[in-house]
Amino acid sequence: MFTDDELLPISALQHLLFCPRRAALVHLEGIWLDNRYTAEGRILHGRAHDPRRGESRPGVRITRGLQLRSYQLGLCGTADVVELHDRPGNQPPRIVIVEYKRGRPKPDRNEEYRVQLCAQALCLEEMLGASIPAAALYFGRARRRTEVPLDAALREKTIAAARALRELINSGVTPAAEMARKCKFCSLADHCLPRVTGGRGAAEYLRKQLDRHLAEPGPETDP
Repeated sequence: MFTDDELLPISALQHLLFCPRRAALVHLEGIWLDNRYTAEGRILHGRAHDPRRGESRPGVRITRGLQLRSYQLGLCGTADVVELHDRPGNQPPRIVIVEYKRGRPKPDRNEEYRVQLCAQALCLEEMLGASIPAAALYFGRARRRTEVPLDAALREKTIAAARALRELINSGVTPAAEMARKCKFCSLADHCLPRVTGGRGAAEYLRKQLDRHLAEPGPETDP
């Protein structure tokens, strides 16, 4: 069991699965920069988190900006939307967590989104002693909701990610950069410098610099 002071943000799981170096830059080194994608996402989440926008509809109550925590996983965060759907008789309501994303569904980022959502559900299950079999991702640009089953495989992956995140934070070490296609979408690219510092990218950069230096004419000397 973890204490309040030891809880790590659920959002860090998304950073970790996108890129461990990004997770370390944000959560170890305290570096953060916005780009268009992160700014649009922050605005969308700000609207979704507004607790004043809680509402009730026939058969469903909607809560926004609900604070979450799990002392078993050592995580904390905020749920964009939690829906409580009435069920017949004296059954407890069906709980649905909805996480908002700015763009459209992205197959290459599906895992990190699903893990983040599952972590929220695990927190709420611990808090309420309830069972949450499924959740949903809402994509703002597509204006579409996608259901995410919270099956055993996803739960195991989420627990493993929480452990890996804690190991990264406890190590205090920022992983080396690895150049990838996704780097061009990262708001921290100018701090990370993956093309310069990452693996073969670093060697290629140094080779070009050396070739350029050797190609330049040297200073003239007297015979």
